[in-house]
Amino acid sequence: MSLPIVAVVGRPNVGKSTLVNRIAQTADAIVHEARGVTRDRSYHRAEWNGREFMLIDTGGIETAKDDPFAESITAQALVATEEADVVIVLVDGTTGVTAGDEEVARKLKRARVPVFLAVNKMDTPGRDDGVHEFWALGLGDPWPVSATHGHGTGDLLDEIVESLPEPRPVVESDAIDIAIIGKPNAGKSSLLNRLTGTERAIVSEVAGTTRDALDVAVERDGRTYRFIDTAGIRRKAKIDADVEYYGFVRAMRAIDNAEVALLVIDSTLGVTDQDQRVARFAEERGCGLIILLNKWDLIDDAEQREELSYQIEERLGFVSYAPVIRISALTGAKVHRIYKSLDTVWRNYTQEITTSALNRMLTEMRDFGHTVSKGARTLRVHYVTQTRTKPPGFTFFANHPTLADDNFKRYVENRMREAFDFTGTPIMLKFRQKD
Repeated sequence: MSLPIVAVVGRPNVGKSTLVNRIAQTADAIVHEARGVTRDRSYHRAEWNGREFMLIDTGGIETAKDDPFAESITAQALVATEEADVVIVLVDGTTGVTAGDEEVARKLKRARVPVFLAVNKMDTPGRDDGVHEFWALGLGDPWPVSATHGHGTGDLLDEIVESLPEPRPVVESDAIDIAIIGKPNAGKSSLLNRLTGTERAIVSEVAGTTRDALDVAVERDGRTYRFIDTAGIRRKAKIDADVEYYGFVRAMRAIDNAEVALLVIDSTLGVTDQDQRVARFAEERGCGLIILLNKWDLIDDAEQREELSYQIEERLGFVSYAPVIRISALTGAKVHRIYKSLDTVWRNYTQEITTSALNRMLTEMRDFGHTVSKGARTLRVHYVTQTRTKPPGFTFFANHPTLADDNFKRYVENRMREAFDFTGTPIMLKFRQKD
């Protein structure tokens, strides 16, 4: 079912993310005392009185001239109100009506959906005299709430769910969950917008614009791709603010939940330590992987291009199975190749190989004669079977499985990759004692 949508909007720092977390009963929305922490709109599933709906947390609507993101943040918030079936306008009851509140109200007065005015930070139940002045905004009854303590939120939600439309049925399909990862300012949000054909994420030249993980689904040729744009992953020593840290945690969570990762590398900077670290995260968590050399159009020098290819081989050799695509997210050059590569990686990531085919490969390995010996013991692998997918995993039954050291495992993996197509996917190998 397609869930009805409730958007939470308001000027900065009135407690929108706190209210979203209170309603959704999660800590997914980043909450911080700093102004303007939420920039993009993010989605959170919620339920009240048996009715499920989707909450949209938005950045603060404001007209500040000194904030380079103000215009984009406001646009994102207004897009959220256009998507929504119900809008909550949140104001701060401790400050009274401000010019920012009046600006938000002006933008929402012509909304075609129900609008609820919630007066936040009314932390003492029964003492809500301060809400009366908010009648002047012309948005109807002010609802006193405390997002921090939960006071009044239940009464508000009772009215909201009564105003929600019935869920709309949709055709269910299995989506491929894809995390767009990389260090800050590599072009991840630009790529998301290019892949989805929307202005889903704010794009800026300032590093660290995206702080939350965002997701958007795209359907092509009967297959659904769910893209997750994440905050740039920095080295821990560089994470010197709480908000940066939360964005880092969110990016790790996105990788944990993803099946395939698109590692976006800034070609003008080459392969950095951060790129290596991000690739290692994806590999350790068993994600399929595609490497995207973004901003390739800015590299004119043949020697520099050759150097970058060398860096990929040397610094990312541990994920040599990942295909490499040279793109420009800004112009769209070669971006169409990503979908074809995703299909290939997904096929390999989910493939099942018959036991007979695996043991034919094992027979060829025995004929080659490579094994491991220690003292009087010699490793003999008797048979192999596939025990998992996403990513593919295989169990080898042997007489002395503890003899299978890292070198032997690398040898086995290389032979398996020669025998079968595992482009784009890690494989997991286990050695067990033969009964």
